[in-house]
Amino acid sequence: MHLWARVQVAGGSSTIVGRVSRGACSGTETASRHALRLDTTSDDLGATPGYAAYLVPIADFGRRVAQRRAAEVVVGIPPELEYLADGDVVRVSPSGAELRVLYRRNSPSNALLLTEQCNSYCVMCSQPPRARRDRHLVEEALQAIPLMSKDTVELGITGGEPTLLHEDLLRVLRLARDLLPKTSLHLLTNGRLFAYLEYARLVADVQHHDLMLGIPLYSDIPSRHDAVVQARGAYDQTIRGLLNLARFGQRLEIRVVISSLTCDRLPELSRFIARNLPFAQHVALMGLELTGHTRMQLGALWADPVDYGSALLQAARTLDRAGMRVSIYNYQLCTIPRDAWRFARRSISDWKNTYLPICDTCAEQSECGGFFASSGARISRGVAAQVKVPHVRQS
Repeated sequence: MHLWARVQVAGGSSTIVGRVSRGACSGTETASRHALRLDTTSDDLGATPGYAAYLVPIADFGRRVAQRRAAEVVVGIPPELEYLADGDVVRVSPSGAELRVLYRRNSPSNALLLTEQCNSYCVMCSQPPRARRDRHLVEEALQAIPLMSKDTVELGITGGEPTLLHEDLLRVLRLARDLLPKTSLHLLTNGRLFAYLEYARLVADVQHHDLMLGIPLYSDIPSRHDAVVQARGAYDQTIRGLLNLARFGQRLEIRVVISSLTCDRLPELSRFIARNLPFAQHVALMGLELTGHTRMQLGALWADPVDYGSALLQAARTLDRAGMRVSIYNYQLCTIPRDAWRFARRSISDWKNTYLPICDTCAEQSECGGFFASSGARISRGVAAQVKVPHVRQS
């Protein structure tokens, strides 16, 4: 599924953030925050004035442009964005001739990118940081949140490193708290700036009703963790950050992305977490996403799950026996030990999730997490269709 595409745009010069609507809205003020979706049989633009933008099939773009008034923005969308539905939120950039989908109302996999800057440089980062001014991403998030459905179950906050935004991150958290009272927030952060007790307190003071901070820890050995994130002292900052957040009662998820650099010490890391960080609400043992930095260094980072499956199972069991909630993310069931299946989750975001032809005959496909769309660069030798065998999943 595409969340971005080049589009044809007529009119306007400023970036537009609007909620997609397939039917006419009542009231000029309401319409001005919407992007009206028109098909080839819809009424002329003149019948529906005042919208922030008009989204039309690319084949109908020329006709619709001829109807537009001077202030109206007409956007010709390609076939890959035809799925846009009521309640989705999009950003249209007339100057860049592009449309980006910021939020899909019917998706469980929504996330807001707040910055591409980061104070780490992880060797397997799926979205490598970029040192550029991108404060516009915060402003777009602040415009998008009021347009989201109040029934949204979960919303991710990601980067880059969101804590580098300092007060701007707090603004986003407060707005989500106030306007999305039923929505849980999942903030992905390296946790390093929470080594400063005051910043941990400021996030706690937001008093969001359901905030989880996902923080990576790659090894029980400081030098190994620092080597993975390519930042000296990062391990000490991360541990201190976790402790400070726990001091203020924040809900924490420890995320362990597994590569050839770390898979050999999974059992030791799990024991370290169980003994020293038992306050974490969740531990996620995660397979690589083969994009970004990982794709550029695949030979050095890839390890077949078949080869470290026993260590993965041992780690999950250790955490489970310690009373911690543990999940295995981003793995195909056929590539990990069957006893580990009860910890496995369908974790890959719906827009980048796929399956191979061999999966069509697998009895476990409905339970399996499948593949990242980028996984074609390296497939485990363990991939094979499975025969249905009853198994118990963790609640």
